[in-house]
Amino acid sequence: MLNYFLRRLVGLVPMFLVISFISFTIIQLPPGDFVTTKIAQMAAVGDSGSLARAELLREQYGLNDPFLTRYWNWLSGIVVGDFGISVMFEGAQVSALIVDGFLFTILLGGISLVTAWGLAIAIGIYSATHRYGIADYTFTFIGFIGLAVPPFLTSLLYVFAAVFIFDADQVGGLYSPEFRDAPWSIDRLVDMAGKLWFPVAVLTLAGMAGTMRIMRGSLIDVLNQPYIATARAKGLSERTVVLKHGARVAINPLISRLSMIIPDLFSNVIIVSVVLNLPTLGPLFLRALLGQDMFVAGAILLILAVFVLVGNLLADLALAWSDPRIRLE
Repeated sequence: MLNYFLRRLVGLVPMFLVISFISFTIIQLPPGDFVTTKIAQMAAVGDSGSLARAELLREQYGLNDPFLTRYWNWLSGIVVGDFGISVMFEGAQVSALIVDGFLFTILLGGISLVTAWGLAIAIGIYSATHRYGIADYTFTFIGFIGLAVPPFLTSLLYVFAAVFIFDADQVGGLYSPEFRDAPWSIDRLVDMAGKLWFPVAVLTLAGMAGTMRIMRGSLIDVLNQPYIATARAKGLSERTVVLKHGARVAINPLISRLSMIIPDLFSNVIIVSVVLNLPTLGPLFLRALLGQDMFVAGAILLILAVFVLVGNLLADLALAWSDPRIRLE
């Protein structure tokens, strides 16, 4: 198992280099640059030295260097944890800007992933063993709703209902006004939990919708296999047959799907955060794109790409753990 893990880990290195190059290229594609945006803002307020300042900023941030030189400087800094300096936030370190948003993104995405998978597996098993009942049809309907309605639309509907139906004073955000800048305490955690449930519910619905359908279909196929009939003929309880011999094999397609669920989930976290004004990487990423801050936008884009690599690695390890044939190949 260790050798398999090391082989997969080494294989991620060239993939990371390719993704980093693509990410850097994407953030260079829009016309102009962040200095152009900054100088336009300075000129709008009557700063006569904006043109001279532009050349100094381009020299400071290396924008006059060749493309490959700029990419190498950016990548070599990331390797040692230096994501560059943000011009949009007046020279602040990018790593300092994204650390809080990154932690909240991991928190929200992690809770949603565990909840979605736990519910999807449980519902899929129940639906497969109680086919064509009222509960099965209900869960199927909920799954179709989760697949058809994107998370950002669900968030917008929540904002609309809270404002125009329930006359809420505050919609969105992760804290009440009195706890926004307060130090951490039990009361602040309770307040955050009260605001966190809705984005978790939205992301859970989006994450579990397709997963529970896959679990249901996979388990139905497995329960029709000859070895399941043999297990029943041996007198094993139905619970043991379903959970130990059926679900363990039926879960393999879900594990393979983990490599797609993780990046999709964290992409949804960013979109929902923009709608609900949550302190994740979402609002910061949007501001960086609008301001053409290549260092902030590039760092966040690379982090999202790394989530894809991590998802693939976790899926491979989980499959190797559940099926020894995979790690012996």
